[in-house]
Amino acid sequence: MIFPKKNNAGGNSPVVEKERLMPRPGVSDYMAGEVDRFVSDLSPYLPQELIGGAVPHVAGSEEETVWNAASQACATEKVHYAYTVQDGKCWYLACPSAMLASNPDSWCPLVAALPGNSEYWDRETVYLYEQEGLASALRWDPDTGRMQVYLGAARTLLPKIQSMDANFVTVNPEVADIVPWRNRMLNTERLSRATAKALLFTGILLTLVIFAFLAYQYMATNFIKRDLAKVERETQSTSQQLMIKAYDALQSDTIKHMVRIQELLDELKTVDGTLVKYEVNGAKVQWEVLLPPAYGQGIGTVKGEVQPGIEKDGRVRVKGSR
Repeated sequence: MIFPKKNNAGGNSPVVEKERLMPRPGVSDYMAGEVDRFVSDLSPYLPQELIGGAVPHVAGSEEETVWNAASQACATEKVHYAYTVQDGKCWYLACPSAMLASNPDSWCPLVAALPGNSEYWDRETVYLYEQEGLASALRWDPDTGRMQVYLGAARTLLPKIQSMDANFVTVNPEVADIVPWRNRMLNTERLSRATAKALLFTGILLTLVIFAFLAYQYMATNFIKRDLAKVERETQSTSQQLMIKAYDALQSDTIKHMVRIQELLDELKTVDGTLVKYEVNGAKVQWEVLLPPAYGQGIGTVKGEVQPGIEKDGRVRVKGSR
């Protein structure tokens, strides 16, 4: 099918029909469980109040920028808007949300003529749309390059627009890609419902996992038969090893050596001697004492080999072993 493109010379330019794009539910619609209520085939409607303009494009903040501009122009935060991004600008059309009270599931065909959308040709073209005696026009000023939106009664607006020296294209809502309005408050509420639903299902899933774990623990505690024979054998073996090690510790020679040291100290005290070393290395015992030179060969059980040289205090060093 071929649709004509009207121009100021009265000629026709063929436009080949392409597949029409329609809005689809987004992730938030699926998360909120509102896919069944999503309307794709929106009805064309021209609101009685319509504004448009362009704001600088800031990547990542397009929604915020367009909403701020539209809410200031409409003097209300409750606005519906649509926009495209091209040439470093956000081109948008907007209207107060109250204007769509009787047509909630609708779209404005003039939005399809914004730069980058399906009905846009160039900035030298004037885009027209008429509905129920109300007409609108979208054009770019040839001197300033600013986008201008005209809205009024068809009988007065169309003659004024057609008197301009420009090409004219009438937007056909039956073939143009549907571009739905956006509403920030509705998006926020939909995301809130999606978040609440996600938290609800997450809580239910977590509860089921915990319940399943508790059920398994209960069954393991009361119904699973445990074989404790191996554990009992290992416990008895470990206990026996501990008893043996404790007995060996009691049989150590610590007490014997303490008695021997005390004997050495008692004998050295009588001759003004000093015990400087007592070392136990397995079954062998070594000691070193300082004695006056007169007792260089030892005294009593303190006997050993005299080391050459005299200590600073005039005594000699005697090394003994057993």
